[in-house]
Amino acid sequence: MGLIKKLKSKILDKYCSKCQHEMNVTLQMLYALPDMRVGHYVRHEDADYYKKHLVAIQQKSQIPAGMYACSLYVYQCPSCGHRAVKLVVFLPVREEEKLEQGLYFENGEMDDFVFGAQNG
Repeated sequence: MGLIKKLKSKILDKYCSKCQHEMNVTLQMLYALPDMRVGHYVRHEDADYYKKHLVAIQQKSQIPAGMYACSLYVYQCPSCGHRAVKLVVFLPVREEEKLEQGLYFENGEMDDFVFGAQNG
């Protein structure tokens, strides 16, 4: 049974990579990506890019036509407390979301952005 839980945590982002328990979504936010427009999309893997370019918005209707957006999900394990951040980059097209990229950060790469951690 432990092997099955470990496989789930590698395949499904809702399972904790530390203890393999199912994690809860504790925060969900929506952002615009003003630097990315139709025909000019570039994949980025680095958390720093998103920290610099995400602009918080309240709803999809605030995203101008042709601009990409990003849904941010914070997962937390109720068992061990481990947190992870998932970013889903998409282009809103006629009431649909054309998915471009999904990123999963589980080593604290987005913590300062999401939680406003102060240095020193």
